Amino acid sequence: MDILFSVIYGIIQGLTEFLPVSSSGHLALLPKFFSFQDPGVVFDLSMHLGTAFAVIVYFRKDLISLIESLVKGGDQRGFAFNLIFSTFISFIAVLLLKGLAAQYGRSTNFIAINLIVFGAFMFFTDRLKDTDQNVMNILNYKTSFLVGLFQAIAIFPGVSRSGITISIARMLGVGREEASRFSFLLSLPIIIGGFVFKIPEFYRDVGNGVTFDLLTCLIGIVVSFITGLITIHYFLKFIKEIGLSYFFYYRIILALVIFAIL
Repeated sequence: MDILFSVIYGIIQGLTEFLPVSSSGHLALLPKFFSFQDPGVVFDLSMHLGTAFAVIVYFRKDLISLIESLVKGGDQRGFAFNLIFSTFISFIAVLLLKGLAAQYGRSTNFIAINLIVFGAFMFFTDRLKDTDQNVMNILNYKTSFLVGLFQAIAIFPGVSRSGITISIARMLGVGREEASRFSFLLSLPIIIGGFVFKIPEFYRDVGNGVTFDLLTCLIGIVVSFITGLITIHYFLKFIKEIGLSYFFYYRIILALVIFAIL
């Protein structure tokens, strides 16, 4: 992989990790559209590191506040515990779905169907009455369990982790901006968890003689980090005005292109 594709991958990862259009779906489709070899697990890890850093930097105050509430106690302690519980449910469900996702998830038709079905789910939940409830008020063990289960479905390319968690939050009466902030905060343990789970693959590949270019990996990290920061900032800024409809239309168009070309 050369530097140009490293930059392209970084931009796509930084954009699609946070926009409700499915980052895994886009990254799985890139080699098929442009007929080049999949860059492999090492480069994939690099992309996710970049977006994880973007979340940490952008939400550093929120994260510090949540950690302090966990350690010292405070108003956000219950919310922090519910975030942890939701993440735990997601990890358990992902482990159960992992084999199924590996077997069928990267099928182009399957990705296209997911883009349409879960895009429609996002579209209709966004049309529900906007009650602007604070996510801390609606997040309890029952709703955390529900969010965790739905988030795990995003292991299948085409679903979109941010899209499905925003949809569930909207379904529970949370406003668009608040639902988006919640989704991005919730993404951090999942991104880091995905990184940790792929480390054994990295060592296996290296043990089998697979090499990687350190420069392209570093470029990918920097580009996905910068793109991720910009995406989070402007998505939160404009989501109240633009809603989620445009992302649904984009998903439909992309699915039709997949059916037509691939």
